[in-house]
Amino acid sequence: MSAADEVLDVVDRDDRVTGQAPRGEVYARGLLHRCVFVLARDAQERIFVHRRTASKLVFPSHYDMFVGGVLGAGESYGEAALREAEEELGVQGLPQPEPLFKFLYEGPGGAWWSYVHEVRCELPVAPQVSEVDWHTFLTREELDRRVGDGEWDWVPDGLEAYRRLRARRDSRQ
Repeated sequence: MSAADEVLDVVDRDDRVTGQAPRGEVYARGLLHRCVFVLARDAQERIFVHRRTASKLVFPSHYDMFVGGVLGAGESYGEAALREAEEELGVQGLPQPEPLFKFLYEGPGGAWWSYVHEVRCELPVAPQVSEVDWHTFLTREELDRRVGDGEWDWVPDGLEAYRRLRARRDSRQ
């Protein structure tokens, strides 16, 4: 089965399931669906950053500071966060990612409910080659510099999630 054939839950603006459709149809028709973002930190608190493969359906060859993806039909945000983190990082045995906040992303690429999580990954990573073209771990300062310098094309939904995460953390200090 191709990624475009994967069945997703279609949701409304209150994140209630209203039906199901194949991913390709969801994207083509701009239907609301669900997505998870997982910020993965290593033992030194550095953040996993990667460039998506050119074959991705959404934002190919863009950089991202989150691993994650869409929820399959009937899948919970927590289940998807752990599944996506382990798949994209190429590891097994991660702790359950910590849920942080949820928001409705509306921007380039469409609109979807986005649940941001965080996980510590102290295991050696072997990113999924079908998802990740290049990767590294950056300090928060290095990541902020890369976000600000405009040299890398960032996925817009991940960038929005990161800005919201930074604003939440900055407001607590």
